[in-house]
Order: sequence, then structure tokens, then C-alpha cells
Amino acid sequence: MAQGKLKVKTKLPTSVKTKTNKGKGKKGPAIQRRGNAPVQPKKTKLQEAQKLKKMISRTVNTVVEDEIREKALEGRKTLTKKNPSNSKKQ
Repeated sequence: MAQGKLKVKTKLPTSVKTKTNKGKGKKGPAIQRRGNAPVQPKKTKLQEAQKLKKMISRTVNTVVEDEIREKALEGRKTLTKKNPSNSKKQ
């Protein structure tokens, strides 16, 4: 159900000149590539970047962990034993 009048399409008068696109229609792509040019794979670059990020985050995490341990212990003895072979009962 239409809820209003339809708009009437108007035409431009014949006395008005239309603009013509002389030079604009002939432009090609900004960068021309050869059809047989080899394309470098993105996967290797992304994998290298991911490895670097992983290594950085790993080292940062270990450093932060050590700092937190030092602050938490501050002269107290740890509950975990460093040498599990000495913990045998006799």
C-alpha cells in the first residue's frame, strides 16, 4: 500500500548543455602490473612477525614473573623444594 503520491521525474530543458567527460574516461589504473610478474607471498612475512611477537611476549612474561616472585617472597621461605630427590622419607 503506497502511502503518498509518486514523484514525477522531470527532464532537463533542451537549452541546457550537458557536460562531456573528454579526458576523464580514458584513465587506466594508477599502477600497472605485468601479468606474469611474480607476487611475493604474505605468509612468510606474517609468520616471521608472529614469531618475533611470540618471543618478545615470552621474555616479557618471564621477567615480570620473576619480579613478582621477588616481591612476594621478600625474605620468606618457599614452600616448594628445589631438589625433589632429597624429599624421600627414610
